[in-house]
Amino acid sequence: MHKEPFLKMSKRDHLAWQKRLLVRIVALILSLIVCAGVIFALVRMNPLDVYKAIWDGALGSERRVWQTLRDTMVLLCISIGLAPAFKMRFWNIGAEGQILIGGACAAAAMIYAGDAMSPVLLLIIMFVASAVGGMIWGIIPAVFKAYWNTNETLFTLMLNYVAMQVVTYCIVFWENPKGSNTVGIINQATQAGWLPELFGQRYGWNILIVMVFTVVMFIYLKYSKQGYEIAVVGESENTARYAGIHVKRVIIRTMAISGAICGIAGFVIVSGASHTISTMTADGRGFTAIIVAWLSKFNTFIMLAVSFGIVFMQQGAVQIASQYGLNENASDVILGIILFFLIGAEFFINYRLERTKK
Repeated sequence: MHKEPFLKMSKRDHLAWQKRLLVRIVALILSLIVCAGVIFALVRMNPLDVYKAIWDGALGSERRVWQTLRDTMVLLCISIGLAPAFKMRFWNIGAEGQILIGGACAAAAMIYAGDAMSPVLLLIIMFVASAVGGMIWGIIPAVFKAYWNTNETLFTLMLNYVAMQVVTYCIVFWENPKGSNTVGIINQATQAGWLPELFGQRYGWNILIVMVFTVVMFIYLKYSKQGYEIAVVGESENTARYAGIHVKRVIIRTMAISGAICGIAGFVIVSGASHTISTMTADGRGFTAIIVAWLSKFNTFIMLAVSFGIVFMQQGAVQIASQYGLNENASDVILGIILFFLIGAEFFINYRLERTKK
């Protein structure tokens, strides 16, 4: 005799934004409760003390606040770059490589043209070069996808490793001091190519550049014709063709935009933060940005909040390690639990579980 399942799953037609917000808040509270249990079970410490240490590590002083904002802007910029590609269902896993190429282009301009032009012109050239470099790195897999239907996930992922080798090759010529296998701080004496202070703040330009992209990308995806084409292609390429949309053109154009913005993230890192280039310039943020983009449903303003939350936890890791002698991965465990619950909340937002009627 066939038995009906105890529960059945059905897709929701719509859930009011208030209820969606409530589900996410409940998920966050539950995640913090579970984190508290894990902390106490592993290290026998008061979870509230650990949470306070994380707060102090991210926002405990003015310097830490600005460092948190700086890293938030970088992660947000990369997430904005991924948004159009992912909305089109083009799985751009190559943000790491696009960041590296963009950063390498910016570093090259700093090294070879730092003393040859005015600071403003140099920054403009660095910005454009980074965008073009990232754009090229994004267009390559787009062309292969559009014309030969290659697997963009593997293609973009492999290009990350190619980009790492390109940067490694450049370091051979740029290393300073010689034999160090590192580039060192570029133009440390003249600060040529460094983003200047804005309103007395060292990272003011970082924030301004990324916030402009935040507003522009929101408008682009939600209100422009090209944003509509991206959404249609993402839903169904056949429907897009029937509607008269040139699918190949949309794929290549969208990945050009995605790669360019990720390349500009490389510019923001090199010119506005680290002032150097290495294979660790992206530092895994290209993959973290995928989580940010998905959790935010490609809404750039929500990306700002999610990016801040992730960077907040990452910055708190250093404080945990120094204050309690814990491994910095302890904060990663906490962050992982929180993300697990938040991602799980999306299931209950999109689906409902109902008891099977007898």
